Amino acid sequence: MAEQVRSNRQRELFIKKSTRVAASYLNRAMALSEMPDAAKPFFGTLENTFVNLRGIPLCAENSAEKRKTIGTLCVMVPAELVYAAGALPVRLCSGSYTAYAIGDDYIPRDACPLVKAVMGFGKIKALPVFDQCSLLVAPVTCDCKKKLSGVIGSVKNTVPLHIPPLKKEDADTEVFLRELYRLIPILEKETGRQITPQSLAEGIRTVGEAQYEMSEFLKYRKHAPALLHGTQVMAIMNAYAYMPADVWAGQMHKLNLEMKARLSQEHFISRPNQPRILVTGSPISFPNIKIPLLIEEMGGILAADETCMGERGLYDPVSVIDTSFDGMMRALASRYTKPCTCPVFVDNSQRVYRIKQMIKEHRIQGVVYHVLRGCLVYDYEYQIMEDELGKLDIPIIRVESDYNEEDVEQLRIRIEAFIELIKLKEYAKQKEAISEHTSMHKENVQE
Repeated sequence: MAEQVRSNRQRELFIKKSTRVAASYLNRAMALSEMPDAAKPFFGTLENTFVNLRGIPLCAENSAEKRKTIGTLCVMVPAELVYAAGALPVRLCSGSYTAYAIGDDYIPRDACPLVKAVMGFGKIKALPVFDQCSLLVAPVTCDCKKKLSGVIGSVKNTVPLHIPPLKKEDADTEVFLRELYRLIPILEKETGRQITPQSLAEGIRTVGEAQYEMSEFLKYRKHAPALLHGTQVMAIMNAYAYMPADVWAGQMHKLNLEMKARLSQEHFISRPNQPRILVTGSPISFPNIKIPLLIEEMGGILAADETCMGERGLYDPVSVIDTSFDGMMRALASRYTKPCTCPVFVDNSQRVYRIKQMIKEHRIQGVVYHVLRGCLVYDYEYQIMEDELGKLDIPIIRVESDYNEEDVEQLRIRIEAFIELIKLKEYAKQKEAISEHTSMHKENVQE
């Protein structure tokens, strides 16, 4: 009896603290200035999920048919397959410090906070979107997630998904293809629905619509001066994890129309000389959006992100050439491995190329490299990125953090100094350009 009372008390404290922190981050993100009306439903989804603690609606509009939800722990789980099985995919990568504190009792001290937070939600049973998932698919992208697949099996039916370490050759894709075929009967048994060529094609179409709207949105995000705060973009991308893809795509279409109107009216939310920052590295999962917030609260503009909870999850669509069932499965296996820039792969030169490409397209002036404490796969590649960006004369800063709030002031000082460095660097460039122009003018006059 005493144990039950203690458990209930712990759960009440957990809910009170976790909802307060989530609400605080949402309010700060919305207060950055001039958030578009079409962006508000995305924030409403995060509020319902983490503040009001509501689950995902399992019935489609005008339908009494309930769908099961399948939890995933990575963007490398094909959402198309889950939709083809008649279920809803829900990405459960969490940024909750409160859940992290609970998971710390079950996961080794040096494990990454994301894994601890997932375990915490599994144990405390206080997040409806987690609890309503009947199955958890966990790609083995690092040692922590590999061991989590075994440990969390005590609270949630879990299926590990093997990710090949190589991806260049067709034989590497075949490894992942076999994993996807192994996953099919598991999903069918869980949902009671057969995955057919028709349902798989529909799943690909559904996700493809979201990817199309995302590609349209990126055209507006690249604009300088900025049309929308990057922190708000990160929240919108996080909301995709808790919304049906067609609903998210429909709302994204409305946002794109509003962005188009803003552009025509020259309605910008940044000054032309504000430093444009790209953030990359470890996942930035709601409610832990303190790095994006600090970047923009300190005077920068988060103009782009190369993270798995951001642009990376939707920027590359499935390319179907062979419309047979096996052809579509091969297209899925190829899409989720070959263009993927996750550092789980041995050779990750594509990631360097992709970030250089984004720096050019988004007119980036500095890079914040985010490392979750204990996230070795991303930390391992920082030196490579620093060397490559040095050749481009692009400043980069490594920011190691956890989910707690204790390091916020230290991070604030470092990020503010980094942004001031970029301002001075850009000022020096402009001064040099003016000096050269003046010298050339004098020479022309003398001639």
